[in-house]
Amino acid sequence: MGDLDGGGGNRLMALRCDAIDVPCANAKPRGGQRLPCAPFPAGGMRRVNFPDYPFEPRRFDRGDGIEQSYLDEGQGPPVVMVHGNPTWSYYFRHLVLALRGEHRCIVPDHVGMGLSDKPDDSRYRYTLDSRIDDLDRLLAAVEPERPLTLVLHDWGGLIGLGWALRHPQRVARLVLLNTAGFTMPADKRLPGLLKLGRDSSLGSLLIRGFNAFSAGATRLAVKLPMPAAERRAFTAPYDSWAHRIATLRFVQDIPLGPKDPAWATVSEIGSRLPAFADRPALLLWGMQDFVFDHTCLREFRRAWPQAEVHEYAEAGHYVLEDARTAVVSAIRSFLSAHPVAG
Repeated sequence: MGDLDGGGGNRLMALRCDAIDVPCANAKPRGGQRLPCAPFPAGGMRRVNFPDYPFEPRRFDRGDGIEQSYLDEGQGPPVVMVHGNPTWSYYFRHLVLALRGEHRCIVPDHVGMGLSDKPDDSRYRYTLDSRIDDLDRLLAAVEPERPLTLVLHDWGGLIGLGWALRHPQRVARLVLLNTAGFTMPADKRLPGLLKLGRDSSLGSLLIRGFNAFSAGATRLAVKLPMPAAERRAFTAPYDSWAHRIATLRFVQDIPLGPKDPAWATVSEIGSRLPAFADRPALLLWGMQDFVFDHTCLREFRRAWPQAEVHEYAEAGHYVLEDARTAVVSAIRSFLSAHPVAG
């Protein structure tokens, strides 16, 4: 498969695993400051060295021995960024750098994604409801009270909006980038490549055996060629069959009918979207996205007629890559125009 391995030989060699204390969400506060947890064990992932990612990820124990990695950068009104599949917190790196001077940026890696633990199916149920539960646990621990701004991309839309429906009073502002919050529009069909991954053993083999989903996205989800170092960063966490489990399970969880596990949750999210029509909302869309295309943008516009909308005609699904400067600028302007108390 050649380059479809997407730098699998990298084996996360850029990760430094030296035993140095790292702040943790589970540590008891003292004098208003979070205390360090015990050092990571040998072979654990702590510091990273990827382009434009000068962050120290923190660790959060969900309570069952499975740990999530997340970024916690800056101070001020909290902004929670939720990624999709097959990305990780790396996708939001430039937005974090732009906002952390005035905002607290909280950016989790989903279980099985990025620098989080990657358990097998016997230890974790890879479903949308589990993802919403994970976000609920994390935010209850690290930012339990203040109003939040949600920045959501891809599957992050359903995960973040699922959380929002549990805590509507906490949602101050909404920023969506090429995502969904409803079942598939009637005039939309699942693209063939996703159907292959969702429904066939060949698709499963390509995704888990050759990292085809993550590596392929670094080429198919952008219209501007992505530098090789950034492609390696996007694909680095998915360096083995075992570590690609979530990239496949996300695809298999795409709901197409009432018998699918995520269908009921996605249907409820879609039916309740208008409840947020009174919140400031920003929709940023790469119009060359062949998955979350104009039909998805149309549905959000119908639900949220108040939303500010920016269309990027030459950008693909990874709109923060193709239209980085414009998107970051639009988000900063939107946050300034709709301030919330810090």
